[in-house]
Amino acid sequence: MRISDIELYHYPATRSSRVKWLLHELVGDEFRVNRLDLYGLDAYSPDYLRLNPNHNVPLIRFRMGGEVVTALESGAILTLLADAFPERQLAPKPARLSAERADYLQMLYFGAAAIDMMLWRIRIHEHVLSDMQRDLRTIERYRKKFMTEVEPQLAARLDRGGFICGPAFSAADCNDRPWRDVGQSVRLVRRRGVRSVRRPARRARVLCQGVRRS
Repeated sequence: MRISDIELYHYPATRSSRVKWLLHELVGDEFRVNRLDLYGLDAYSPDYLRLNPNHNVPLIRFRMGGEVVTALESGAILTLLADAFPERQLAPKPARLSAERADYLQMLYFGAAAIDMMLWRIRIHEHVLSDMQRDLRTIERYRKKFMTEVEPQLAARLDRGGFICGPAFSAADCNDRPWRDVGQSVRLVRRRGVRSVRRPARRARVLCQGVRRS
């Protein structure tokens, strides 16, 4: 069943950026962006809490048949959207279990969950918490973990196929923003080269050009 009237609740440089990128890959500019000011506590408004009691982004709403569906969690949303537009070929087909599908799901959720947790620990202690709450040991611990454990895995995949799951771009590649934000992970950025970075949909994700906004 096709989905339509897609609406994304978004704040730049957060997990919703990966969903915005994938939407541009799938439907161009044919979706609505509702920008929430997370620092202004928009996510705690009564109207938004009724949609998302977790008071975060991303959240998407769309029409499927006669029903309006709401979905949370960036990894789940990437999976859902890529499967909803099979003609775009951004995910191995779910109808038949395959090694390619298993690897794709593994890497999509590795990026959206395990890696994201590490990098959020770094970000919150560097940029969000007060000076009294920051812990330099936490920053150092997770930077080291990313550089010594995660980066070699990602680099090997990029060297082998050019993209995270092989020679073709997939929804799993939309997780790349936080890897770039680690700062010292220049080697990963270079390995990705221009193949992902120069995709028009990725630039549209950053620039927000041509997207309808509320």
